[in-house]
Amino acid sequence: MIKLERAICIFDLESTGIDTAKDRIVDICILRREPDGTETVFSSLVNPGIPIPPEVSAIHHITDEMVQDQPRLSDLAPKILEMFKDADLSGFNAAKFDIPLLTNEFKRFGADWPETGKRVVDSYKIFALKEKRDLTAAYKFYCGKDLTGAHRAEADVRATAEILWAQIERYADLPKDVAGIEEWTNKIPPGRVDADGKFIWKNGDAFFNFGKHNGKTLREIVRSDPSFLTWMIKSNFSVDVVRICREALDGKYPEKKS
Repeated sequence: MIKLERAICIFDLESTGIDTAKDRIVDICILRREPDGTETVFSSLVNPGIPIPPEVSAIHHITDEMVQDQPRLSDLAPKILEMFKDADLSGFNAAKFDIPLLTNEFKRFGADWPETGKRVVDSYKIFALKEKRDLTAAYKFYCGKDLTGAHRAEADVRATAEILWAQIERYADLPKDVAGIEEWTNKIPPGRVDADGKFIWKNGDAFFNFGKHNGKTLREIVRSDPSFLTWMIKSNFSVDVVRICREALDGKYPEKKS
């Protein structure tokens, strides 16, 4: 059991999208655990004041109708601050998503929440550091063997082949043909135009999700700053992102599949 010098608040947010600067919170839950082990939970849907894109509702199943009569985040701020008072923070990927999103939401209605001085324990970081994702770890996990001669081409190839055969046997829902496996592994997450999330869907249009044009549509940048797309094509972006940029400059834009 974790030793606590003071309370810790584990919290999670659902939102209208993945842009922590512009998207809004639609659901919040905070579990506060005291050093003596007692727990308090606060949970509420939130009216974001903007529509929830259908592709986002498809992920967390929260709709405009569900939040229309719910409180705004500014109404919940006193309770949220009470829960966080004199406590450290924790969440899954909270450092990169939940904390920046909540901070920006509080700034939007002119309030600051006391992030300063709070320690942050991100369980996603623990997972990434403790559970290695290299070939040696995969060989041990799937094949139950230690990989000898790692980083020599033949040893790595033989281990990779064994891993693939083991994966096919282990996962009943994994396609059994090459075409099917390729489609399954390259499936783009809902809400994203590309696998890296450089572009995201909003209301059926492709929006930038990074950099100086964050929050602007691809169509808008083709008109106002096409040199930025040229720079992306020449830079170290994925093949998929480069293709999207090339096609946009040629007047062909991504179309969201239903």
